[in-house]
Amino acid sequence: MIPLSLAAIAEITGASLGPFTGPAAVARSVVIDSRQAGPGALFAALPGERVDGHDFAVAAVERGAVAVLASRPVGVPALITPDVPGALAALARAVTSALPGLTIAGITGSVGKTTTKDLAAQLIERLGPTVAPYGSFNNEIGHPLTVLRVTADTRYLVLELSARGAGHITQLCEIAPPRLGAVLCVGHAHTGEFGGLAAVARAKGELPAALPPDGVALLNADDPLVLAMAERTAARVVTFGTGGQATVRAAGVTLDGQGRAGFTLVTPQGSAPVRLRLVGAHNVVNALAAAALAAELGLGLTELADGLSAATNRSKWRMEVTERADGVTVINDAYNANPEGMAAALDTLATVARGRRAFAVLGPMNELGDESRQWHEQAGGLAARAGVAGLIVVGEDAAAMLSGAKAERSWHGELVGVPDAGSALAALGNLLGPGDVVLVKASRAVGLERVALALTGEAAQ
Repeated sequence: MIPLSLAAIAEITGASLGPFTGPAAVARSVVIDSRQAGPGALFAALPGERVDGHDFAVAAVERGAVAVLASRPVGVPALITPDVPGALAALARAVTSALPGLTIAGITGSVGKTTTKDLAAQLIERLGPTVAPYGSFNNEIGHPLTVLRVTADTRYLVLELSARGAGHITQLCEIAPPRLGAVLCVGHAHTGEFGGLAAVARAKGELPAALPPDGVALLNADDPLVLAMAERTAARVVTFGTGGQATVRAAGVTLDGQGRAGFTLVTPQGSAPVRLRLVGAHNVVNALAAAALAAELGLGLTELADGLSAATNRSKWRMEVTERADGVTVINDAYNANPEGMAAALDTLATVARGRRAFAVLGPMNELGDESRQWHEQAGGLAARAGVAGLIVVGEDAAAMLSGAKAERSWHGELVGVPDAGSALAALGNLLGPGDVVLVKASRAVGLERVALALTGEAAQ
């Protein structure tokens, strides 16, 4: 980050300098994991579900941290504030204000944010020094931490914005005001939290609403709820999608035997062929959003096409495909799940497994509210219609998938309900054979990545 003295940080955040704290000491980075602390770090002590960051303050300083941002004295140099997350937000706001030459782009949507962010970052890096979030650093903690990674040399900041309620995206935009904003889709993720699809649309629309008149709103023309957000923005509107009316679109989409999409990228600059390395037809729209964003920043057509064709999946457990020595293909998409993402994953499974036996290990899709049962039944039905040889349903919250699969009378695959990831692995071991394909997917809290990692021989991180 931009080097700042502890005195300056105290002034920005309203924190007080605790005992042992030298105001002239300079912080050069901000971390929330004491194991990542090093010389010049500012360690932000946050309470967690299982541990309290304040308990690791001494360890952070021993590793080289110049001070701790804390809500109480911790026996080492500290900046004391009653609201550590609020202090991080204030510090991030100050950093963006100090860099008028920094171009900020935001990406939101119910599905595909992280993949699109990764694709966009790989394109925009071709234009100059770029900072983008690690993984899904997209909330009130990860967002300012990402902003605080910028330096005086950074030209572009690509941010991923999440929300679990009204006003969340507005708050993130206040921390780092974007000039460009892309909205991917409005789906059923977190509808139980929001109270319905219309509320999700209003929340996602906070991004285009925050853009300045000289900004650019990039909207998915394939999603009517997203396209309607044009009425909420003062910025110029650019559309992307698979339909013929989109400004940036894909023509002639095909899938190879590994489920990777090829298409002709059509832009106002002209057309060029693209062959994605990412798996799944759903990644075409993500690629178009990334291309539209990078094009607005000045990346040329050839660079757009070459960059999309070279881009890799930077964030773990999102359509990660591993080929085992015995010919088993493992698709680890266990980072998260919602109805739209589940349908896309099952469609991809059917494509990759063409001519081979397919298995799906599926867990709950959380935060769907009163509609949870119907969406889980639908997912079970989709798995059956995808032609899986076996469906393993994990956890009581996903049990409706069992009835959804049973309702498909023409399907005669194996159907197993298990309580947890360990049981799922055991059940799968009795079914899986050489050359089979297996998909693993559930909401993050379920921890089904353990199944996929066990299948591939990797260790959970």
